[in-house]
Amino acid sequence: MDTDLARTWVQAIAAAVDQRKDHLTQLDSAIGDADHGANMHRGFSAAVTALADYEPDTVGAVLIKTGTTLISTVGGASGPLYGGAFRAIGKALDTPAADTQQVAAALAAGLASIQKLGAAAPGDKTMIDAYAPALAAFQQQADAGADLGTAAVAAADAAEEGMRATIPMQARKGRASYLGARSIGHQDPGATSTALVFRTLAESLAARAESMGAR
Repeated sequence: MDTDLARTWVQAIAAAVDQRKDHLTQLDSAIGDADHGANMHRGFSAAVTALADYEPDTVGAVLIKTGTTLISTVGGASGPLYGGAFRAIGKALDTPAADTQQVAAALAAGLASIQKLGAAAPGDKTMIDAYAPALAAFQQQADAGADLGTAAVAAADAAEEGMRATIPMQARKGRASYLGARSIGHQDPGATSTALVFRTLAESLAARAESMGAR
């Protein structure tokens, strides 16, 4: 991962959120404040704008800038949680380029940031239910010597599986926890947007590999 790929990843997240913001809002309207899609769209659109004329020296600088922008523009819990995660990931990638193991360690720092701020654990029906399995799958691939693209695909698949697994859960954290048993049967919007973040990383890497192969 280099600075160009990091920027492309953020742009891809923004595009994916733009396409799915209504879906995210529908999910959030069932068990939250019905603003997750709009908040994520506003935040990542602002991040793309902030990065447009930015000339970073490191991968981390791109992601720290993204996180800082999310914190300042996204309302609700999503801004601090996503913003803090991207800042933590960025701080761990203070290098012009990062390999699979370095990205794995950075993603672990991102999860730690979310858990510290949100005080949630796997099974609480939150974004962690997508992030934790994604990280585990990514780390497994990294430990096996896989390249970044392979690790990212495994992480995206695991994130989407974790996202779907939130449907039968009863929420124990966040706004949805106020509903008690009525939160059962609904897919968590935070886990859904987290799965988008990991899928766009895999897609950005695949597009990079395809373009390199075509040269």
